[in-house]
Amino acid sequence: MTRTAVLICPGRGTYNKAELGYLHRHHADKAALFAGFDAQRRDAGQEEVTALDRATRFSVSKYSRGDIASPLIYASALADAQSLAEDIEVVAVTGNSMGWYIALAAGGALSADDGFKIVNTMGTLMQEQLIGGQLVYPFAGPDWQNDPARKAELLALAAEINDRERHDLALSIDLGGMLVLAGNEAGLAAFVRAVPVVEERFPMRLANHAAFHTSLQAPVAAEGRKRLGQGMFTQPEVPLIDGRGQVWWPGATDTQALRDYTLGHQVVEPYDFTLAVRNAAHEFAPDLFIVTGPGTTLGGAVAQSLVQAGWQGMTSKADFKARQEEAPLLVSMGDAAQRSLAAG
Repeated sequence: MTRTAVLICPGRGTYNKAELGYLHRHHADKAALFAGFDAQRRDAGQEEVTALDRATRFSVSKYSRGDIASPLIYASALADAQSLAEDIEVVAVTGNSMGWYIALAAGGALSADDGFKIVNTMGTLMQEQLIGGQLVYPFAGPDWQNDPARKAELLALAAEINDRERHDLALSIDLGGMLVLAGNEAGLAAFVRAVPVVEERFPMRLANHAAFHTSLQAPVAAEGRKRLGQGMFTQPEVPLIDGRGQVWWPGATDTQALRDYTLGHQVVEPYDFTLAVRNAAHEFAPDLFIVTGPGTTLGGAVAQSLVQAGWQGMTSKADFKARQEEAPLLVSMGDAAQRSLAAG
């Protein structure tokens, strides 16, 4: 019997110390796939992806860099997407932030090598320019229930800070019960000073993250369009759900518009991952939501998004956990205990 699934690809921040060796542990059979990626890295004078994955030592300062993290996450996630059990039918693909590039390849709108070229190019450009930064702050309570008033309050604070002279601050990603905000140093520091510390770790600054999905990235988007040719994008093989919640349908996609969105709007405007997950649930009603590796951090945001959408009657963290224990709805391939539920 076939299980339908929405496949969800993670973004930056998911390849950490525990993930070192991910390609070699799970994908020793995909040497041909990785050889193409390594060749691109060599041609660009960069360390090979398989060598980075094979390293014996992990350092945050190195592995959080855009030109290191992005290709490793892409290779890990795409290899996972190609390793699903035979009884799983992927009915749609989406992703968070950089995960949109992976979704394009997993959904057939880019070849594996062209997807890698986009990820490596954009990750390298963002690292070279490193304009601004990002932080994460929750607005939902510990029960994951939506708090629109608190969310509006925090966004109003960000807008007020952004209006100050020489301060930049804006929504970067709507991420389940979290807001990812991005801006320049003055804007980020002003927000940190203005809000209470939550759970002893938020607001959390993200190492080596630029001000993704804001107008500060316009120079990166422009350079990306210059370097990445017109002919890479093709009709997707399965529906793709972007950072506005919009669906790109096989056979009905304007590939020029897809490129324009990917290297334009997607880079400089907020990314609404919560809406992408909600629309995936309502439009495709899958049996499973499968989050590819590396890492497991995106699972929480997916679960929170489903709770906020009231999916299958779930309205709290307790509801989700009860549903998950009864019959898993969400499978994280980066979680060793869950991987066998989705991997072939």
